[in-house]
Amino acid sequence: MRKRDHNVLTNAASLLVCGLLAGVVVAAAAFPAVAMSGLAAKAGAETFGALPTELTVARAPQISYLLASDGKTPLATMYDENRRDVKLADISVPMQKAIIAAEDHDFYKHNGVDINGVARAFVNNQSEGSGRQGASTLTMQYVRLAIAYSATHPADVVAATEDTSARKLREMRLALQVDKEFSKDEILTRYLNLASFGNGAYGIYAASQVYFGKPPSKLKIEEAALLAGMVKAPTTNDPTTEAGYPLAKDRRDYVIQNMVDIKAITQQEADAAKATKLVVKDKRTPNGCVAANVNEWGFFCDYFYRWWMEQETFGKTTYDRERRLKSGGYTVVTSIDVQAQRGADKAVRKAKSINSKEAAMVAVVEPGTGRVRALAVNRQFKLDDPKNPKNKISSDPAKSRKKIRGNYPATVNPLLTGGNGITGYQAGSTFKIFSIVAALEKGIPLSYSMNAPQQFKSEYIIDSSSPAACKGTHFYCPTNSNLKPGGVQNMWSAFAQSVNTYFVPLQQQVGAENVVDAARRAGIQFRASNDAKFAATKEAAHQWGAFTLGVSSTTPLDLANAYATLAADGKYCEPIPVQEIRDPEGNKLDIANPRCEKRFSTEVARAAVDAARCPVGDNSSTSKCGGSRTAGVVKSIVDAPVAGKSGTTDSEKTAALVAMTKQYSVAGIMADPDWPQTNVKMKHKEKDGINPPVYETLRDAMKGKPRIKFEPPGQKISEGDQRSIPNVKCVSVDAAKSRLKGAGFEPVVSSAKVPSSCKAGEAAGTSPDGRTIKGGVVTIQVSSGGGTPGNTNGTPGGQPGNQPGRPGNGRPNG
Repeated sequence: MRKRDHNVLTNAASLLVCGLLAGVVVAAAAFPAVAMSGLAAKAGAETFGALPTELTVARAPQISYLLASDGKTPLATMYDENRRDVKLADISVPMQKAIIAAEDHDFYKHNGVDINGVARAFVNNQSEGSGRQGASTLTMQYVRLAIAYSATHPADVVAATEDTSARKLREMRLALQVDKEFSKDEILTRYLNLASFGNGAYGIYAASQVYFGKPPSKLKIEEAALLAGMVKAPTTNDPTTEAGYPLAKDRRDYVIQNMVDIKAITQQEADAAKATKLVVKDKRTPNGCVAANVNEWGFFCDYFYRWWMEQETFGKTTYDRERRLKSGGYTVVTSIDVQAQRGADKAVRKAKSINSKEAAMVAVVEPGTGRVRALAVNRQFKLDDPKNPKNKISSDPAKSRKKIRGNYPATVNPLLTGGNGITGYQAGSTFKIFSIVAALEKGIPLSYSMNAPQQFKSEYIIDSSSPAACKGTHFYCPTNSNLKPGGVQNMWSAFAQSVNTYFVPLQQQVGAENVVDAARRAGIQFRASNDAKFAATKEAAHQWGAFTLGVSSTTPLDLANAYATLAADGKYCEPIPVQEIRDPEGNKLDIANPRCEKRFSTEVARAAVDAARCPVGDNSSTSKCGGSRTAGVVKSIVDAPVAGKSGTTDSEKTAALVAMTKQYSVAGIMADPDWPQTNVKMKHKEKDGINPPVYETLRDAMKGKPRIKFEPPGQKISEGDQRSIPNVKCVSVDAAKSRLKGAGFEPVVSSAKVPSSCKAGEAAGTSPDGRTIKGGVVTIQVSSGGGTPGNTNGTPGGQPGNQPGRPGNGRPNG
């Protein structure tokens, strides 16, 4: 603290006089008849000298500001008291002079206590019929406020403000000490930052914003006088009320004239100020996520709030953390990307109106940092008024019969991020990526091929009454929805076409528990109780046959982050809604830093992304995607290297799509949060489906951004252990099968025949020919005879055109 030099004799005299006056004041209160006796004065001096001289000053509650990632665009404000401390240099000179004119003309002359004022007040207050006078200086008023804000018990707050002689004496004693320790400018600044100005405005910064919509540095004479006149009675002199307006104006003019008296302004300036019409904005500072700068951004704001409440850095209990947020004066630069967020908001509302029971939900995560760049859903972020409800009756029949209202168009539930009873939604075939990852980690390359039948009889045991069971058995038997075999597929082509009967056997081969573990490491959380049971142990997960088909619940945020882990070369980052947090002193907090760790090898991640380029129409130099794609338009619309996957569930109760570049991972899910068993079919490619909101969000987020290529995987993880395929041309089919088996391949016989110089019924060649992976599928092409040899250099492709289907029944998912 900066100290000012004081005249020792003046200070000593002040203490002596205050002590004597203290005795008189105390005696007058208790024994009026002896108030002026020497005994009273002596006792008072001794009592006054024994009063505490140390003032404990706790920081008053400060408003916290939330900004977008650009550090400028406001997101929201949070506070218990709307206050923001400012320096004296940021307060206009008229405001400084006005508060002195209103409250303490001799502020710069006395030593914290106005001795003449105390004596005057005492004499006046002993006279019958006289109105009571106060003698509180600005310093004493500051002391009173500081004591109240430093109190740790409600009784201490009462003691700091009650109208008693004891309180006055304590204030006087502490004011003398404060005046020694702080400069006059420091005391004035502290007072202006603490004082209440009504309408939820605490401190001069909040007051100037609430009443005039400007910083305190811009306050004019008439504006400053109004505010200075309010501190004595902010409720009575409230210019925003009909009754308070004339009182506030009178008080303003009184302060303006006092500014003339202390020679702060001229009479001419005073007359002009008084003639200025009193106009106030009455604009209370928004508080909380329901008052976010843009209503749609409330969902992101709420995600930030929930994240903050989980951070032990801000306190041991949730109560402590909330107080820190709403009283700590933090400046939080959140991770919300204005460009991406606006694109997402526009896209989800273009697909579905806010009155649709279907929720179009999109989350955007930055690979390599985990920063959440956007959260959007076609809902209003607000509480439905129970007295005047606007929400529709719930789509859930059980709730509808009871007239229970649903969560649309307004809700504050964390639909996109989970929590508060929201466990997520099935994301269908987007989960097949985890089978690819688990297989790659087991050494199975992308080129691994197998013949995918129409129905696959697995070793997974399920209820024999389930429609997904093989007839008359308890074995899980997934199918393809087009009632045709998937054909010979590799990981690229099977992922591009979303062939269930490729991925269930692949999962079975590598172990479902390893696929579940890959999903967990990528960032999938298992919030639903049934999912959590399956994921709890390796033994339970081992029997989760339909997991690869996306029957586990997830959220758009978790799904976007899981794919972002792969886009970041296997580096998982915890999703965070912040970019920078500074305390009131401007210190940066480490808690805003990304929290990342390597969870997959670079080669595995790059190979998985290479496969994920196929479904969205982006062939790489190494991929063998085949001809059919489930979301092939994404590449052309985003116009950047892109990867991802679509997914659909039983009876199209949900629809999902992930699309990502190196900079953004965007996941969208369309579902009915009120009734998961909805009878509405969720769409994909249609304009009111989930695909457009996802790729339009990614397209808009990528505007002006560099096009960064995905690094291709190495040859070994792509192609595996390549072996030469034996020549079987013009031998019998049985002989061809024998040769291929002997060479370590899995032979299958094509049902179609091709023209060939070989005899009809003989082997005309193989697909592929030349070389392929050890243990891979090799198709024997059968000759129809009577012609020239056909093209035997085909690549695995299978049946094109598999359509989105139903994972519960084992059908392909978009």
